[in-house]
Amino acid sequence: MIRLFLFLTALVALLATLTPAQAQPLRLQITEGVIEPMPFAMPAFVPENSAGSQYSEALARVVAANLTNTGLFREVPREAHIARVSSFDASISFSDWRAINVQALITGAVEVSGNRLTVKFRLFDVLSGQQMGQGMQFSGSTDNWRRMAHKVSDAVYSRITGEGGYFDSRVVFISESGPRGNRTKRVAIMDQDGENVQMLTDGRALVIAPRVAPGGTRAVYTTYETGSPRIALMNLSSGQRQLVGDIPGAMTFSPRFSPDGQSLVFSAARGGNTDLYRLNLSSGQMQQLTASPSIATSPSFSPDGRFITFESDRSGTSQIYVMPATGGEARRISFGQGRYSTPVWSPRGDLIAFTKSHAGRFHIGVMRTDGSEERLLTASFLDEGPTWAPNGRVIMFTRETAGGDPALFSVDISGRNLRRMPTPGPASDPAWGPLLP
Repeated sequence: MIRLFLFLTALVALLATLTPAQAQPLRLQITEGVIEPMPFAMPAFVPENSAGSQYSEALARVVAANLTNTGLFREVPREAHIARVSSFDASISFSDWRAINVQALITGAVEVSGNRLTVKFRLFDVLSGQQMGQGMQFSGSTDNWRRMAHKVSDAVYSRITGEGGYFDSRVVFISESGPRGNRTKRVAIMDQDGENVQMLTDGRALVIAPRVAPGGTRAVYTTYETGSPRIALMNLSSGQRQLVGDIPGAMTFSPRFSPDGQSLVFSAARGGNTDLYRLNLSSGQMQQLTASPSIATSPSFSPDGRFITFESDRSGTSQIYVMPATGGEARRISFGQGRYSTPVWSPRGDLIAFTKSHAGRFHIGVMRTDGSEERLLTASFLDEGPTWAPNGRVIMFTRETAGGDPALFSVDISGRNLRRMPTPGPASDPAWGPLLP
């Protein structure tokens, strides 16, 4: 008993000598999904001149909302803060933040000169009492102050999770209005958090299925302005558009960009068949990729551009196939019960997202590129049309309830954190663009 007492006494003394800097480095492991969100504190940004005061609180609120909406982080309320951050360069009283169970502390400062806004931030591991990496700063127009907050959010997210961020990105979608029997549908674009919505088409023609180019400067969509489906290519900055990919006697639809943005793959229906074609946008050269007495549609490139996944009913029901991007033999990869559609390759290259209908329910799911490890992430009256966040961590899709309006939802690839995206009204067909340059 005396020896045990001496051993425990020595152990307590040893533990007492450990400094906070010797604690485990802050890192959020999210490969299997996070059950308990990481608590963080986000004080208002410190204004470094009087003009910066109007942005100090708003910047902090956007960063905090971005992190919280991932489901991986939980903000400790301001009223619980013991310490106050009044200077960007001031030392941090880590004990005050540990006392309220904060693990990550984000401090920032903002300065405005004319119409130029500069934001800088620091990220601290409260448990170890250390700053994580160097401080960073971003500059831009005051009109784009939200982008600066998104850039800070991406940097914080990346440092803690080790994964790329996705906050400084935009989503193209179909904005719907009017009565259910006579809907007006317009191509629209918004920030990933639902802000800064802009209408890109006037609503005079039916439009569906917009897709964004890898550089984020162009989009394609299917338009019925001539009475039958055709493909429109739009410059997102100027709004200029043109019809592309015409094939005599065919209806063309379901376009998607190649990873280099130089070509489109799309469906063309003619003579009872629906096949896939590839269009070089510079030369106008067209290549037919499939020639099967069936339907082939919803094509999507692999990130390296070597393969295309698509849906086809050549086996009798709608299933998912993969083939070389230059055409050739297609290999079926979906073999579960039900019908599979709208496959989309993950930006990481490891997964394919899809829509599945079975037993009267619709699901958004993911599988490996060989069809293995299928997982269903959602279940609803109607879930369809998945699109990937730039980092391959989150999927957005359309959900419609019985008798209700369509809306945009997002879900983590672990199947957690299902949330509705804010839009001005009913919305469908989301297409997540890349991180902005």
